[in-house]
Amino acid sequence: MLPADLMRAVVPVFPPSESKAVREGRLRGERNPGELHCSPSEFFMLFDTNGDGLISFAEYIFFVTLLSIPESSFNVAFKMFDLDHNGKIDKEEFKKVMTLMRSYNRQGAAHRDGLRFGLKVGQSVENGGLVEYFFGKDGNDHLHYDTFSDFLKQLHDEIVRLEFSHYDVKSSKTISVKDFALSMVASADMNHINKLIDRVDDFDVDPDLKDLRVTFEEFKAFADLRRKLEPFAMAIFSYGKINGLLTKQDLKRAANHVCGVDLTDKVVDVIFHVFDANQDGSLSADEFLRALQRRESDIRQPATSGLLGVFTCLLNCTKCSVQQMVI
Repeated sequence: MLPADLMRAVVPVFPPSESKAVREGRLRGERNPGELHCSPSEFFMLFDTNGDGLISFAEYIFFVTLLSIPESSFNVAFKMFDLDHNGKIDKEEFKKVMTLMRSYNRQGAAHRDGLRFGLKVGQSVENGGLVEYFFGKDGNDHLHYDTFSDFLKQLHDEIVRLEFSHYDVKSSKTISVKDFALSMVASADMNHINKLIDRVDDFDVDPDLKDLRVTFEEFKAFADLRRKLEPFAMAIFSYGKINGLLTKQDLKRAANHVCGVDLTDKVVDVIFHVFDANQDGSLSADEFLRALQRRESDIRQPATSGLLGVFTCLLNCTKCSVQQMVI
């Protein structure tokens, strides 16, 4: 698959509103990405060991599993990989914990042996360009935390870039505010998608918004905020309980002070246009956060959700570590 196909596999996208491609019929609100217009990915080509420009199925499973790690847990994930607690990861440690993590990811769990049912993919999940990138051709190199953390951040950032490129059909390095809004609601519950799309369609006729463009920097800032959903949600819910209403300035303040993310007035205007259900100048926080949470869940795709799944995974990792030390 191409890098754009990987993005489409983990991120729900709508057809770009500015695309001239003829679209097939579909139900309103049904996600049909249409023709992808993503630019080539230099990042993913770092792991293209055979030079065919494609991501193998084994590498796809690796990337999907690593994308399930939230940024707030990078350090925890590294410690899980570091079974002998020496501050670095070797190839065998990496392979063992990746196998475990894959069992807690829906797509990974469906292919626990690394092979698609009825199809040969040529190599197991544990042997691909990514492993060679981390540990060298001979497999004897070690992976340190800074390298691991930087890689995961770049992986998440590249998915965001590919999503932006999908909507940037004119290669103008900007997208319409309507497409930006579509990216916000693409993960929304199907029970609420129609009313959200109605609000998104209003961008076509709103004289103050229809001609506005969103830059990649603005698009990425919103993605960065989404990754910090837990502290952000706590901040706006706490503020809402104290003050009753959540204004545009309140939202900007929460994003900046709590999450270190600067949202432009334009981005905030789009958020409120879509998620201010009563048009009273106050954000419908429940609806907004629900859409963000579902988007992050789409990427992480846990097979076992909630604290039970987390504790079970950590327990199994601890058992692996103890067994390694005994051996």
